[in-house]
Amino acid sequence: MATAVAGFGFLDRLPALTAQEVQAPRNIAAVAQDLEPIVRLIEDTPRDRLTDIVIERIRQGTTYQELFSAGVLAGVRGIRPRPVGFKFHAVLVMNSAHLASLAAENRDRWLPLIWSLDNFKVSQNRNREEGDWRMPALDDSQLPDANSAGRRFREAMDNWQEEPADRAIAAWSRAAGANEVYEAFWRLGSRDFRDIGHKAIFVANSYRALQTIGWRHAEPILRSLAYALLQHEGTNPAERDGAPDRPGRDNLTRLTRIRADWRRGRPAREATVDLLATLRSANANDASEAVVRQLNNQVDPSSIWDALFLASGEWLMSQPGIAGLHCVTSMNALHFGYQTSGNDATRRFLMLQAAAFLPLFRQNMQGRGQLANVRVDTLEPMAPTAQGPEAIAEILADISRDKQAAARKSLALVQDNPASVRELIAGARRLIFSKGNDSHDYKFSAAALEDYFHVSPALRSRFLASSVYWLKGSVGQDTELCRRVRGALGQA
Repeated sequence: MATAVAGFGFLDRLPALTAQEVQAPRNIAAVAQDLEPIVRLIEDTPRDRLTDIVIERIRQGTTYQELFSAGVLAGVRGIRPRPVGFKFHAVLVMNSAHLASLAAENRDRWLPLIWSLDNFKVSQNRNREEGDWRMPALDDSQLPDANSAGRRFREAMDNWQEEPADRAIAAWSRAAGANEVYEAFWRLGSRDFRDIGHKAIFVANSYRALQTIGWRHAEPILRSLAYALLQHEGTNPAERDGAPDRPGRDNLTRLTRIRADWRRGRPAREATVDLLATLRSANANDASEAVVRQLNNQVDPSSIWDALFLASGEWLMSQPGIAGLHCVTSMNALHFGYQTSGNDATRRFLMLQAAAFLPLFRQNMQGRGQLANVRVDTLEPMAPTAQGPEAIAEILADISRDKQAAARKSLALVQDNPASVRELIAGARRLIFSKGNDSHDYKFSAAALEDYFHVSPALRSRFLASSVYWLKGSVGQDTELCRRVRGALGQA
């Protein structure tokens, strides 16, 4: 017996957990019992110790799935999702970090997860400073019955009622499946322009996270999501004609004018260029009307999305910053919903809202400063001075020094040698692991590098060229966290 006990001496490096500590605290939403100890470990361990402890847990056999799931659950129950952004990026970015892990080389896959757990601690500290919000436990006796939960949830959300929506989504998550519930959320996340696209981003990323961790964890995630989507300013939006709501309300009517067989049409680059030109000066109403006209003129939806993706990249080129990068991440989220929804009207709505959001982003950016006069469709390629792998290295270094040169060189490289794009994307992604120190680095790279493959082949290189305006370059030191991970692994 003594030998067996002595064999667990390595556990002395971990904080002790009492029986009470592995139960959900009173008045805080519960998570799955088997994950509660890991969630509590992430919540309760100080940031300066968490990386070492997580690495030790990995060595002991804690799986990627367990740590990723626990990180998501710690975020939704421990960080207030309002405003939808700022400190809440710790939750929004989890799926983006996961996508980076999926695309990484085997030896790199832990880094995005370890970064996201460290990032949670930063947001947790800020949440404490701002009032220490926690998702409250619910009284099950106050929940609606399973048969009426979905209807009551939709009614509460339409009327912007927080407590009824919270109770209804908890009951609905227990009774319904993912696709049924998210059909409501795809539209709710895109119905208004508050929080510069973060609502739609949260809907898409939460759906994708649940596909990884399992629907049994849905309740706290959906409660956080519903609460986030009800974020608004002033009085009840259901009782007024607010500017953030107007495009969505108009598009619910406008979508009925789209031809019935809209799903297939004529792919047309000239239609993409024409819509892109319209988006540069249109308001939200005119942008949506332009999409209706093109669809009714037998243009294929893929050509519409090409224009929306290219516009988001051009906006970023014109003003690299918070609003510009969210043009790209919002288009990614709206397009994901468009691809995933099984409701024809919702898919049309998401496309129209994507078009409406871009002029709203442009107006937001104009309020932040001057927009550069750049055009993604007329950007001139410029060949790198190096060849082969050295050309990739040259472009990645130029991202740190001269983004326009990096954009032009990446355009030339991919146009001349399309196969090189995978090596360029892999190099850019690895730099996020070593140089990325902000949630936007992961969110943006996951969206942009994914949507490269959603743009038509003839235009992909231009979208990728625009993305270098927010990717990380190779010049400069690695992040402090990356150095800490190396140090922790070096102590083995």
